[in-house]
Amino acid sequence: MARNDEFNLRRWMAYYGRELGMENLYVFLDGKDQKIPEWYPEAHVTACEKIPGKVTELDRLRLKFLSEQAAGLLKRYDMVIGTDADEFLVADPARGMGLREFLSSLDCRTSVSGLGVDVGQHMGLEKEIDAGKPFLAQRSFGLLSTRYTKPSVISRPVSWGSGFHRIKGHNFHIEPDLYLFHFGYVDMKRIESRFNDSDRIAGGWSRHLAKRARTINIISHKEAREWDRWTSLARKIQTAVRPPYAWNKPAMFNLNIVIRIPDRFRQIV
Repeated sequence: MARNDEFNLRRWMAYYGRELGMENLYVFLDGKDQKIPEWYPEAHVTACEKIPGKVTELDRLRLKFLSEQAAGLLKRYDMVIGTDADEFLVADPARGMGLREFLSSLDCRTSVSGLGVDVGQHMGLEKEIDAGKPFLAQRSFGLLSTRYTKPSVISRPVSWGSGFHRIKGHNFHIEPDLYLFHFGYVDMKRIESRFNDSDRIAGGWSRHLAKRARTINIISHKEAREWDRWTSLARKIQTAVRPPYAWNKPAMFNLNIVIRIPDRFRQIV
C-alpha cells in the first residue's frame, strides 16, 4: 500500500515485476484521490478509501486490510510477499537464482524473513541518489537492522502487526541468503523534502521521519564491517534474542553494525 510515493513505487513494481511477473503484483493506493499509474498496466492496482487516523492507528488499520487481502490471494497462490514500497526482498546472487526460484525452494510453513539491511547514504562518500540508476550501484553501506527483519513472506493466512514487523501469535524464521533491503534512508535530500509534505505532517509522521537521519548518521561515522561474517552473526543473534515486550520480534542487543554491501548486489535494485 502506498500514498504519494511514485519515486519508490516505480522501482518496487519494476523489481518485483521482473522477479515474479508483473501480473502477480497487487498494489493498493491509500485514497481514491490517488491516480492509478499507467507505467505497468499488467499489475493489479486499486485506489481504496483513505485510511483515517494518525500514524499508529493508521498503520494498524492498514495492516489489518493488507492481511485480509493476502488471505484472499493465498487461495490462488502458494506464497504472498507483503512489503512497503521502499522494501526489496532479495536472494543473494551468490546462490545463482532469482527470488521466485529461491522462495520456491523453501519449506515455508507459515512465514519466512530476510535479514534486514537498512541502506543509508554515506554523507562523506556518496552523492545525491539518481533515480535512473540502480540504488545499490550508488549506495555501498547498510545498517544491520532488526526493524527490517520482517516476516514478509507467508504461506497461510496470518495477521501482520503494524509495519509487517511481526505476525500475531507466530514465531519467525530468518532464511540464510535472503535479505530485506530498506531504502527509506537512501538519500538525505529526499528525507528533508518529505518533512515538508503537508499530508504526512497532518498524519503525525514528522517524528517518524526525523528518525530517518539517524541511520545516515551512523553509516557516515562508523567503520563498515565485512558482509559475510557479520550478516551471519546478526542472523544468529536475531534468531536467538528477543525483546522482552515482544517474543515474536528479533533483537540484537541494540548493536549498530554497519556493513559494506558486496558488489554482486550492485545491479539488482
